Amino acid sequence: MTLPILVVDDSAMARKMLIKSLPPEWDVSISQAANGVEAMVAYREGKAAVMFLDLNMPEMDGYQVLEALRQEDMNSMVIVVSADIQPIAQERVMSMGAIAFVKKPISFDALNSVLKQYGVMI
Repeated sequence: MTLPILVVDDSAMARKMLIKSLPPEWDVSISQAANGVEAMVAYREGKAAVMFLDLNMPEMDGYQVLEALRQEDMNSMVIVVSADIQPIAQERVMSMGAIAFVKKPISFDALNSVLKQYGVMI
């Protein structure tokens, strides 16, 4: 069964790099969003069983997305992908419902490890 995933980042290059880091055998349909507002639209359209979420974006940042998802009874596995690797940022997103935090630039091995750890991919 194809898994809908959403890649959310205001940088088109960062979205492209993350998509290239996904396991090639993973059966997914990929949607993209350039900010949190677009992410919430895609989420409500059912395009985000798994969401890869940047924190620093215009219009609606990653923290605001996590809060909105929590208010809507989050039905998405959120993996934060950010260059902000401060422990306080990591703790905050985990307390808001993210399942994992992966630092930018994304690495294939780190991403695969998280996907396997949470049973998103075998």
